[in-house]
Amino acid sequence: MKIKILLLVIVAVAGVYLWLSAADNESEPQEELTNNAQKLSYAYGMSIVTQLKQISNEIDFELVYRGMRDSVEGKKTLLSKEESNAVLDEFAKKRESEAKKKMSEVAQKNMAEGEAFLKENKGKKDVITTKSGLQYMVIKKGTGAKPNATSTVKVHYKGTLLNGKTFDSSYDRNQPAVFPVNGVIKGWIEGLQLMNVGSTFKFFIPSELAYGERGAGRDIGPNAVLIFEVELLSIEK
Repeated sequence: MKIKILLLVIVAVAGVYLWLSAADNESEPQEELTNNAQKLSYAYGMSIVTQLKQISNEIDFELVYRGMRDSVEGKKTLLSKEESNAVLDEFAKKRESEAKKKMSEVAQKNMAEGEAFLKENKGKKDVITTKSGLQYMVIKKGTGAKPNATSTVKVHYKGTLLNGKTFDSSYDRNQPAVFPVNGVIKGWIEGLQLMNVGSTFKFFIPSELAYGERGAGRDIGPNAVLIFEVELLSIEK
């Protein structure tokens, strides 16, 4: 449904833009935007480029323009409203099916790579594996208290994927994170309670203790194993 709405918005905005541009095709190209309406129009043109690129190999821009112009000018359209809706529905279903297939392939790939990595990593020196499957390594052992599940902690951390890509880092923001222990992913909930304040651990978190099949955001795919380096700075009052 969201894909269909997006396509309708893209085609409508693109069509209006092309129609208005064609209506004034005898004028000189405008190099300066002098009022808010012009700026808004130009901004819309810029904003739809990314979306249009995703389907640019499947549409004919001249027909996009013609369809919009025929509709605006009240001419007989080449498709009825019902036929138009059917075409858009079919295309939306096709895109959704392709997206699901791609996601499934990524999930299977991530699962195989994650299982292989954890199996090999488990045998490395200084890597400890808990009953849940969480793996961790003590980089620095602190001497402070340990938090419990209801504690609020302050930490510095860096999260990476198996390919080494950093997807999140409090170090990069130069701002430690403060949060309740029981408010994060399972791997963190368990791992943080193993740490003394002042410690730095490296966690190797199986997907089932992280974001599982759904993934998270743009970078964390389905079934992704996550690696975190975590520095426990304090337990907050």
